[in-house]
Amino acid sequence: MNLHTLRQWLPFLNWPRPTKNLLKGEFIAGMTVGLMLVPQGVAYAALAGMPLVTGIYASLIPAIVAVLFSSSTRLGVGPTALTSLLIGASLTGMAEPGSAHWVSLAVWLAILSGLLQAVVGLVRFGWLVSLITSPVLTGFTQAAALLILLSQLPALLGMRTSWHAFFSNPSIHHFDYTALAFGIGSVIALSLTKKIRPTFPGAILVITGAGLISWSIGFADRGGDVIGHLPSGFPSLYLPGWLSFDEFGALILPVMMVALVSFLETASSAKIEHQREGTLWNENQDLIAQGLAKISSGFSGGFATSASFSRSALNMYAGAQTGWANLFATALVLVALLWLMPELYHVPDAVLAAVVVTAVTGLFKPGELLRLWKISRVEAGIGIVTFVITIATAPRIYWGVLVGVVANLCFFLYQRMHPRIIEVGEHPDGSLRDRHLWQLPVLAPHLLALRMDAELDFASAASLERRVTSELQKRPDLRDVCIFASPINRIDITGVETFQRLRAQMQKRGGMLILSGLKLPVEQRIERAGALTGDANLALYRTDTETLAALRKRAEG
Repeated sequence: MNLHTLRQWLPFLNWPRPTKNLLKGEFIAGMTVGLMLVPQGVAYAALAGMPLVTGIYASLIPAIVAVLFSSSTRLGVGPTALTSLLIGASLTGMAEPGSAHWVSLAVWLAILSGLLQAVVGLVRFGWLVSLITSPVLTGFTQAAALLILLSQLPALLGMRTSWHAFFSNPSIHHFDYTALAFGIGSVIALSLTKKIRPTFPGAILVITGAGLISWSIGFADRGGDVIGHLPSGFPSLYLPGWLSFDEFGALILPVMMVALVSFLETASSAKIEHQREGTLWNENQDLIAQGLAKISSGFSGGFATSASFSRSALNMYAGAQTGWANLFATALVLVALLWLMPELYHVPDAVLAAVVVTAVTGLFKPGELLRLWKISRVEAGIGIVTFVITIATAPRIYWGVLVGVVANLCFFLYQRMHPRIIEVGEHPDGSLRDRHLWQLPVLAPHLLALRMDAELDFASAASLERRVTSELQKRPDLRDVCIFASPINRIDITGVETFQRLRAQMQKRGGMLILSGLKLPVEQRIERAGALTGDANLALYRTDTETLAALRKRAEG
């Protein structure tokens, strides 16, 4: 294996040699992200239904693995709100949240989704991410953000009972007012900090302040909901117990959705990084890196990770240039894991809910669906359907993505099977345009001149044949058919057979089939089928100008 290939598989070998100035800037950026990563890791672990310390586990080794093997070195990898919600929603009903069996299921989910991503990257199938279009992703993201916000409301408001109990017997006694004050106060403080100074690690400051206040007033001693004891120390190797066949079957869809959605999170951040740098994004290498990160998270007792859009943006905003910044961030996580876990004991659960709510409010943008509606009502409709199905099928929210993908593929196939086919006329500026739209005269008497803006394949061939046959039946005076074929970039066997039938149809009518601008690869495939032999009723012209001149001459003759 030569050095170039080695650098492709091990991207960290491309990092610049560290210098004092470089490491100084990377240290500042890393500390900024690391101070956000610790509280978010704990908060997102709660969202995933996992023991809170596993959020720190998922922020350590997976982040190191991801940055070493990723082509996008400034991505903030670790727990994210969207992936954590998917984990918690997917495992609901399979085990008790936080239990040993729940942890085992979550670890298997991380390992299997990581294996799927790594394999997809190894076989260079990163293009599959294009199956999730912007409307589908928008609809799912908005629904997921709304579900996350709703899931955090009880803890944020200090509710002691369920919503059902509250609406059955409304009373102020359902709320813990101290927890409510912690929750609302934290949201206000986090929002103000984010607005005034986006790079300031407000989350760690708010959590520290809330923990001190909680300790001083004895909130935990009075029965208040707090984080409680978190074990310190480096994570040990975790080997999950073997699941039953039914449980593995139940994880198939969640594994696919976690792998797909988490990589979409990665793509949204990676594209911005590479666009700013003017470099080419290697999505397959990032798939491998994200897959290995998930696997390492599972074997360290954590859950599936992803690239956080907010932390990645903060990393770049703070001036990170290389992967060294992420290594400094993980060093801070390690310090917290080894020595600072006891200090989180008194932090109220309401503050963790505030951290999640503040992070997710940036995702919740209902106006996005309205923006899509102005561009394309059909695609916006797909986004709305995705949104509705995601909400309606909660906690099995992955059905929203599946329905959205299927609906989008159906729309894509419909468009491919109904291509734009126009009858052309010559515009005064010399271009060929839609004759009926621009009210142009025919190119020549007794001539049907068509242009199909699509490939001539199994999807579109029937539409072209149907259009020609329909026009010939409606207009008995037509003698010749001219197809301006320059937009046809590819033809398959079905397209060739359609061409042969059209030629036979024109021969039967005693007319001429004229082809203009046929591209060489298309012409060669038709020729290999023997469909260009003989020229009694077939004429080929290389350019549209040559075709128009021949049509004028034919009309004059």
